[in-house]
Amino acid sequence: MATDSTPSAAPGLCFGAVAEAYDRGRPGYPREAVAWLTGDEPLSVLELGAGTGKLTEHLVALGHDVHATDPDPRMLDRLALRLPELRVSQTSAEEIPAADATYDVVVVGEAYAWFDHDQALPEIARVLKRGGSLAFVRNVRDERIPWVKRLGGLIGRQSAGTGVGDELEASPYFGPAEETTFKQWQVIDRASVQDLVRSLPDVAGLERSAQESRIREVLAFYDDFGRGMDGMQLPYVTECFRAVVGIQPKTVAKNPEPVAVDGGPETAEGTERAEGASAAGEYAGEYVGEPTVPVALAPAVEPPADDDSGMLLIDFR
Repeated sequence: MATDSTPSAAPGLCFGAVAEAYDRGRPGYPREAVAWLTGDEPLSVLELGAGTGKLTEHLVALGHDVHATDPDPRMLDRLALRLPELRVSQTSAEEIPAADATYDVVVVGEAYAWFDHDQALPEIARVLKRGGSLAFVRNVRDERIPWVKRLGGLIGRQSAGTGVGDELEASPYFGPAEETTFKQWQVIDRASVQDLVRSLPDVAGLERSAQESRIREVLAFYDDFGRGMDGMQLPYVTECFRAVVGIQPKTVAKNPEPVAVDGGPETAEGTERAEGASAAGEYAGEYVGEPTVPVALAPAVEPPADDDSGMLLIDFR
């Protein structure tokens, strides 16, 4: 049995219990950032770890053919409220029951951090078309601002500029990653900051008494630094990455499409692999072509008129 100081679920699967708080409290993504991840032309997109659909809604609005997946049915239930007509499936990134070379782009948001990359990266490469890309995005609080750094001391530090991570850099399945950043500001008030805290992995898995203790600490901080009913603008750096598939794993037998939820296509057959083949299948060990996603970088988003770098050192009281 979990104690007050020990998470009661694996971090990547603990969010379903706080799906509503996650949906209300977490920041979304700038539309310009999502356009950079996928390009301007409509594509076939597999989204892994779609959660409650904060990234998904932009992919759909940009005209892509989106198949959204998540391992937690509670998160998918929330996503269905936002996008009731969307094709969704309950599945993980480590075992994608889709045919080889099915999608132009695989897109991932915050869930990328929770993947078992040794298993997920070859699976992602396998389901991408020749020249397709893995694209992922994360929101990082801008802790150059002193009050944001103090908030991070209560809810967990975040560091911008850490790059794609060793897993992708060392992966034989993808070429060098491109990256860019965008700025955004999330308006938080005394109610939504509580949802933000409840949705964090270090808090979501705690027993209720420990959660409430952490929330009281954050509310005390907010009452000291916040602006009451007017709320505060919490600054984020949205970091975007994309890498073209290089070596493309292949299965011997064609895989079925994922089992879909809410009226999507279904199949009773499982993935078949040749006897003696590795979990990733057999590999085509060569670079597979030009990227599907255009490589030109999108322009950065302009910050609000009342924000500039000269305000970074201001504590708002």
